[in-house]
Amino acid sequence: MIDVIIPNYNGSAFLPVCLDSLRAQTRCDFTVTVVDDASTDDSVALIKSRYPEVQVFQLDQNRGFAAAVNAALTATHQPFVALLNNDTEADPHWLAALIGALERWPQFAFAASKLRLFDRRNVLHSAGDFYRPNGEPGNRGVWEEDRGQYDVYSEVFGPCAGAAAYRRSALELLAEDGRVFDEELVMYCEDVDLNLRARRKGLRTIFVPTAVVYHRLSASGGGALASYYCGRNFPLVWVKNMPSDLMRRYWPALIASQLRFALHSLRHIREPAARARLRGQLAGLRALPHFWSRRALTAAETELIAKALDLG
Repeated sequence: MIDVIIPNYNGSAFLPVCLDSLRAQTRCDFTVTVVDDASTDDSVALIKSRYPEVQVFQLDQNRGFAAAVNAALTATHQPFVALLNNDTEADPHWLAALIGALERWPQFAFAASKLRLFDRRNVLHSAGDFYRPNGEPGNRGVWEEDRGQYDVYSEVFGPCAGAAAYRRSALELLAEDGRVFDEELVMYCEDVDLNLRARRKGLRTIFVPTAVVYHRLSASGGGALASYYCGRNFPLVWVKNMPSDLMRRYWPALIASQLRFALHSLRHIREPAARARLRGQLAGLRALPHFWSRRALTAAETELIAKALDLG
């Protein structure tokens, strides 16, 4: 009934904790598929020797998060899909709570987990994601101590793909040229793009406070790589998805946001992540005409996006 998909690249140090936590789930009607993005470590051998119940889907070359997940989606077929990062540990009740919410409330297409930090388990990383009209995505509750302030089922803009559940029918509705995640974004913000496209179609997300996952923040990514792709993809996702009326209203806010990021990077130019962010912003500028050409919004989507921006 449920496909749990775990994208993996050189994650052999993290996979045992992640896969052991799935073995401990209170709900058992699921299959785990690890899509290995051409790892050079012993990830695949580890899974095959220690986790024979896990399906391994190997890519012959490294293609990035979006392409890896798309490949796994094509190879699986269950009506519910859960995505989980390889550097996480899921609470035993995570899957039961997350999928149970979608079963209970059919008006929601996506479900968002409560993400806490792996090494500071009382600190939040995300209680559902939000999106600002200046093109900056964000996580509700990030860096806050979890005192129960988000322990209410509520509608949010979208889930973080590091621990999220989706109705497969919704993903199929959103597919572009047969692909759910935008592979031209490669990684980082591909879930923001998907959430915006879902909102354009009127598809909604519920935050499930009892679906808890502990995340080793940026353990299998982050640093200069994350800085580059965030610098590149923030404006590209905005240009691709923001309706014309909202673009005219918020383009000064987008420019101000990009300048603020650039100035911050220039002040820290000796740091690799800062230089990577600047390279990403330049790459984003070069790609803007192409992403502009991919816009395909209808007038009806303006109101739906506007409502989504109010969720936070």
